[in-house]
Amino acid sequence: MIVVTGATGRLGSLVLDRLLDRVPADTLGVSVRDVTKAAALAERGVRVRAGDFTDPTSLKEAFEGADQVLVVSASIAGPAAVAANCAAIDAARAAGAHRILYTSHQAAAPDSLFAAQPTHAATEEHLAGVGTPFTALRNGFYASTLGHYLGAALQTGRLALPADGPVSWTAHEDLADAAVAALVEPGALDGITPPLTAPQMLDFAAVADLLSEITGRTVTRVVVDDEEWKAGAVRGGMPAAAAEFTLGIFRAARRGEFAVTDPTLERVIGHPPVSVRTALTAMIGGR
Repeated sequence: MIVVTGATGRLGSLVLDRLLDRVPADTLGVSVRDVTKAAALAERGVRVRAGDFTDPTSLKEAFEGADQVLVVSASIAGPAAVAANCAAIDAARAAGAHRILYTSHQAAAPDSLFAAQPTHAATEEHLAGVGTPFTALRNGFYASTLGHYLGAALQTGRLALPADGPVSWTAHEDLADAAVAALVEPGALDGITPPLTAPQMLDFAAVADLLSEITGRTVTRVVVDDEEWKAGAVRGGMPAAAAEFTLGIFRAARRGEFAVTDPTLERVIGHPPVSVRTALTAMIGGR
């Protein structure tokens, strides 16, 4: 039995789709906060149970009988995220799982300037200490993040953002393939993995150039002062805490935290990862 958490989210749902192509449905279970959102999985024969990281007692039943548990990191911020992730890991161990997998990040570090990374680092440390074989999937920075900035750039012709640095933007689809390989191919990925990244690093100036090539319309990269950008984001309706969290991405990028590539992802999934050009083209086409 493989149990996957967050199976109705973007990454988790892709993992389930791919697992259903590889293993029988009755060997798969999901732990979700809202079981009604997983009705389609239940119809395909997947075991669906309610589980919430912030309510560890609910995870006992959700993880029952699991040989492996894939803990998709909690979609919350701050110290509560560490507690939630660790609660899920502890519940998987208590359920008797022989292996626990966790979706971490390529830049996980306690001193990162991006607030999500200390959370991943603390969770990895806990995972390594529970005494159960584990895999921490150090996923590359999601290429889908670029979609948050496309609308304004395509409308105005200006990609106006804080100073940044190179990022190895990586597609959810490729990272889902890697997670599946880790689950069904013994020894594919063990322990804390190398960075699971696409092979190309681009900063936002390069992204602007790609947008220009793809659309045939000039998109200019404009560097905006951190606080000016934050104030504008808040005026546009973004909560101040979310704006500060997002600003951490740019601060970390210009310190070089995401300026890394590694061949492991391509080796594990058996094909070249999706390029940023391809990802951007699909995002633009979907608008």
